[in-house]
Amino acid sequence: MARKQKLALVMKMGVEVTSSGDKKEVSCDNVNHDSYQPKSLVRGHKYLLPQMSQSKCSLLPHNHYWITSKRIVTPQGVISGAVEVKEGNIISIIKEEDWHRSVGRTQVIDYGGAVVSPGLIDVHAHLDDPGRAEWEGFPSGTKAAAAGGITTLIDMPLNNFPSTVSEETLKLKIEAAEDNIYVDVGFWGGLVPENAFNESALEGLLSSGVLGLKSFMCPSGINDFPMTNANHIKAALSVLAKYRRPLLVHAELQQDSESTLEMKDGIDDARSYSTYLKTRPPSWDKVKSYLQLCTYFPEAKSRGDSITVETCPHYLAFSAEEVPDGDTRFKCAPPIRDATNKEKLWEALMEGHIDMLSSDHSPTVPELKLLDDGNFLRAWGGISSLQFVLPVTWSYGRKYAVTLEHLASWWSEKPAKLAGQDLKGAIAVGNHADIVVWAPDVEFDLNENHPVYHKHPSNSAYMGRRLSGKVLATFVRGNLVYKEGKHATAACGVPILARLVNSNN
Repeated sequence: MARKQKLALVMKMGVEVTSSGDKKEVSCDNVNHDSYQPKSLVRGHKYLLPQMSQSKCSLLPHNHYWITSKRIVTPQGVISGAVEVKEGNIISIIKEEDWHRSVGRTQVIDYGGAVVSPGLIDVHAHLDDPGRAEWEGFPSGTKAAAAGGITTLIDMPLNNFPSTVSEETLKLKIEAAEDNIYVDVGFWGGLVPENAFNESALEGLLSSGVLGLKSFMCPSGINDFPMTNANHIKAALSVLAKYRRPLLVHAELQQDSESTLEMKDGIDDARSYSTYLKTRPPSWDKVKSYLQLCTYFPEAKSRGDSITVETCPHYLAFSAEEVPDGDTRFKCAPPIRDATNKEKLWEALMEGHIDMLSSDHSPTVPELKLLDDGNFLRAWGGISSLQFVLPVTWSYGRKYAVTLEHLASWWSEKPAKLAGQDLKGAIAVGNHADIVVWAPDVEFDLNENHPVYHKHPSNSAYMGRRLSGKVLATFVRGNLVYKEGKHATAACGVPILARLVNSNN
């Protein structure tokens, strides 16, 4: 008997959002499908564990220990207590009044008043490996992630070369990741015109382990990752439903008969940020304001539509009015828009209409950012941010009464659910010991004296900012992979692959 399957339609929110709510063929109403769902297929994951010694994988020479703190963020709230870790998993959590009789002689790491939070899960990052490792690459990107408290990231299918749109190209990416990642890394596959109508090709990509598919309905900026239309998306939905994987859609929908992306130099001042905004006009945004967004998405969710909405810290931190002309570090897509829309983004996030946050880390080499030339029309679009997302969210969020529980929901719990990571996303018994320890009140300046592990730190729009929330330590599956400026000797993060297993076994 056919089973009604809900797909998660994920939309990245810029300051004005693309939604297809009024186009029936790609509307959120059509995300639910009565599609074939074999009962024997259930979702599982496999982890390609490295064969490394404990001493190389971790800065801590123990595989059984306790972490104690006055502020441990759990699904039940913030507690003073202790977390017991053994062989990479959390095996018990106790409150302060019980820890002295429970801890015994086991190794104890006391973090005092520092916050112990679930490791961040970044579901939207471009590490450009293989093929463009000079832009970032798995080693530097995952070192930056670990230094920022990210314990799992899901790599996007484009900006690497070739793009991850087939079983063969996924294998190339997995090979590039093995023994080169300091945190756990999963992979999204690409939905493009060449595979959209080829069910066997999509089946091959999904059965090989991608966690879901990503598509663009406007030019992606990458030649081998062309944009899709409503027909492509409709064709892929039944396959996604069978595998119970989400569809992710970039939040811009090209409306013009001719793309304004190709504005010629000389028509307007290419160094002016306002010129760049004209190339991605409001006509690309089906939802004209966040007031409409805040009405639409709750209504869709109340109907049972499985919709997840994300935004990124740079849309919450910056506004168009403060982007200097010629400073192409701020160029991204969707663009950073005005302060009014930034405030509405915060409102939507705090009210729960936006579900989660992600970095959309999109680096490149300085030559393509055109930092000296300052040409917004020709510069690469993307914000380098992996290492900074936790302190940025905390620093800019304090004005809006953001709590430790908010951060855990936006950066850990909800992303884990989207990516199907049942053993990640929370400090809970049975989960992987993916943990970040950080000091919310410690301020620091992002300058040449601050260690930054991105391959090209000067590209980041965050450089020069003063932030709060210093990351002290990061644990991935119990391994202490980062501690105050030092990484583990070996890259012992693992590739995460989705798989189908027989539920009867």
